Amino acid sequence: MSNASSLSRPPAMETNFRRVAILFAGGPAPAANAVISAAAISFLRNGIEVVGMKYGYSGLIQFGPDYTLEEGRDYLLVDQTTLRRTRNSQGILIGTARDNPGKLISCPAHLEDAERSAPLRAVYEGLCSLGVDALISIGGDDTLKTANKLKMYQDLLPQDAHRIPIVHLPKTIDNDYTGIDFTFGYFTAVETLAEELRNVLMDAEANKAYFLAETMGRSAGWLAYGAAIAGEASLVISVEDIVGKFCSEEEVVDLQTGNITKRPVMHMQNVIARIVDTMRIREEQDGKQFGVIVIAEGLAELLPQEYLEGVPRDDHGHISIAQIDLGRQMAQMVGDEYTRQTGNPKKMTPLQLGYESRCSKPHAYDVMLGSQLGVGAYRALVEDGLNGVMVSIKGQLELTYVPFKDLVNPETLVTTVRYIQSGSDFQMLARFLETYVNER
Repeated sequence: MSNASSLSRPPAMETNFRRVAILFAGGPAPAANAVISAAAISFLRNGIEVVGMKYGYSGLIQFGPDYTLEEGRDYLLVDQTTLRRTRNSQGILIGTARDNPGKLISCPAHLEDAERSAPLRAVYEGLCSLGVDALISIGGDDTLKTANKLKMYQDLLPQDAHRIPIVHLPKTIDNDYTGIDFTFGYFTAVETLAEELRNVLMDAEANKAYFLAETMGRSAGWLAYGAAIAGEASLVISVEDIVGKFCSEEEVVDLQTGNITKRPVMHMQNVIARIVDTMRIREEQDGKQFGVIVIAEGLAELLPQEYLEGVPRDDHGHISIAQIDLGRQMAQMVGDEYTRQTGNPKKMTPLQLGYESRCSKPHAYDVMLGSQLGVGAYRALVEDGLNGVMVSIKGQLELTYVPFKDLVNPETLVTTVRYIQSGSDFQMLARFLETYVNER
């Protein structure tokens, strides 16, 4: 490569795009503004207007004869001034929301049902009303599912209908995304939670007590494990660990059909006993009467049904974890079991961690990762003419593009959660660093 080419920006490419929309949905994540800003500036510098849709799909889903999209309320026109020094800023420039226009679509056939697909039609027509030529979707797996459904909806339109290509950028501090090694914001979230754990560890030592910290991580244990490793926790337990003697089954009756199925659940007695084992070994072998135990909130999905009675679910079918208070329940059970085994009381304080990490000041790596994802949206749409792909990154910020069809089940239209692999080096790192218990 010559010196001239290595210091030159790639030339602007010929494109039919005149205006693109950027939309952020789901929970916040550090470096969100790095993604939005890098994507927007890439288009603006190449003569393409950028519309920032405000608060996810909340405005678009209402579009129709009685609701037109208004600048300021539903969207903003992004310019250079809007983006001034925003890549390292906290929060989300365009806001976010959890409105789900694809919630009534659970198989491809539903897309041909006018009533079920009406919210997707509203989104499509709303974008068309703004003159949008392409959509950049930023969000978690639920937002990816929506992006895929919106593309499929357009695939069924008449041949001469306006098409809006869609590129998705993966976002979740949970890091449980298939198709990418690490999601933007994950490392910032881990460091934020790890600092909290290190602080309460000092508190625990001063008081000869324990904290049981419940971290975010609905489906997989990446966040819990990362925080535990960096925060020097005594033990971490996530959904991936509920196997063998820590897992049991219970029968579930479908109230509509009467059919009986079995679902895996936590064997509560054995899980609680395993935590107490860690506490006792710390005392007996190391003389430590304190510590921090980390559990992932996703364990709530594996609670026996008796713990879930009356707990509502959201538009995506997720239980309301906040209403379960998993940490408080498990802390009480651990304290009771410790007393039963030793005859001595032990202070076990529950602690919920997660929200404070979602808009933390982003670390350099997350800003770099997020910026590359944002630039990747431009390169996928303009340079490569792609549609229906997720931008991914591997190695030294090398861009790759993964088709929706490789990430979404074609029959159920759901995504696949990426769990920590059992026995993987990442999982074993936690096992090496935490208090050693000889499992039998």
